[in-house]
Amino acid sequence: MKFFHLSDLHIGKTVNGFSMMDEQRHIFGQINGYIDTEKPDAVLIAGDVYDRAVPGVEAVRLFDDLLTDLAAREVTVILISGNHDSPDRLHYASRLLSERKLHLCGVFDGTLRAVTLSDEYGSVKFWLLPFIKPSGVRGMFMDKEIESYADAVKSALESADMDDSERNVLLSHQFYSSAGITPIRSESEMNPVGGLDAVDAGLLSGFDYVALGHLHGSQGVGGNVRYAGSPVKYSFSEWKQKKSVTLVEIKEKGNIALSALPLLPLRDMREIKGTLEQLLRNEVSSQGNREDYLRVILTDEEDIIDPLGKVRSVYPNVMALDFENSRTRSDASGTPLGTEQLERLSPYDLFSEFFLEMSGAVLSEEQMQIVRELLETEEEK
Repeated sequence: MKFFHLSDLHIGKTVNGFSMMDEQRHIFGQINGYIDTEKPDAVLIAGDVYDRAVPGVEAVRLFDDLLTDLAAREVTVILISGNHDSPDRLHYASRLLSERKLHLCGVFDGTLRAVTLSDEYGSVKFWLLPFIKPSGVRGMFMDKEIESYADAVKSALESADMDDSERNVLLSHQFYSSAGITPIRSESEMNPVGGLDAVDAGLLSGFDYVALGHLHGSQGVGGNVRYAGSPVKYSFSEWKQKKSVTLVEIKEKGNIALSALPLLPLRDMREIKGTLEQLLRNEVSSQGNREDYLRVILTDEEDIIDPLGKVRSVYPNVMALDFENSRTRSDASGTPLGTEQLERLSPYDLFSEFFLEMSGAVLSEEQMQIVRELLETEEEK
């Protein structure tokens, strides 16, 4: 049995004002190409199909295109909802679509259900556990105390009528952690304070493979419990990550092989650093794709008029512009002011802090005078 493990498509996502739809469409084309060459029996999508509960029209159309392409290749699709999805919307028409090998599980109803596929070694059961919260399942298990995410997941797993002698695969979209392993989390994920959503990965020991969604970096959480990661980079905390499709092959029980099929972006996400003059030189800009999504760090000591406009004249897809020089190190020190400190600042001081944060420079004497005059005029009004 051979299958692809994907997750966190986040169709319709916008990063720093830039739509990722073209990137997603490009990546889906590569995935279809891998299906043509690898001939998997199934494609697993472990949640966060959309980036928001009510996706836009274009996002829905792109997902429809993806499902249509997968159906045309006669590959079984097994999909669960994630914390970004609307469970009911994703679950719509699931019984009807299952007849076309599209198994959509958006809603957990109190019993862990499975999709069964067969090969020369027997059957493989794919158990479906969409994203759940303690409050959402508490009424389904009245005889149990469900206070935490771990309690909710444990109760859901215990509802499965699972035969340990068979090959069992779980799809789940939660934050799992394991002793001695620190998961890599991304800025683009929803991170509850203090890890309140953490679930012990030890609860998953009864499965031959666990296809996880939620974390955007491809990684293992012990044994054959893995996050596929997102297929596209969705924040600069991910810019060094290599995105991929996880290919899983299960033969007889206990015989599992994993490999990664690389996904190459239409435009990469990366960082560049230097003075404005250095970064605008052809020998520097030609070292990579100028159309990439960039975080630019300028190290100039002098003030620059319209730095973003100048940088975008060469690199049109600059997503973020920061400064790193002696003034930012001594004046800003990278530590934001606390609420009490901000409350004690005058409007002029607040604007000075804002100007420093945005430009990496302090106000000149002429600029100071202009700001004071504007504030005085505003007060008079």
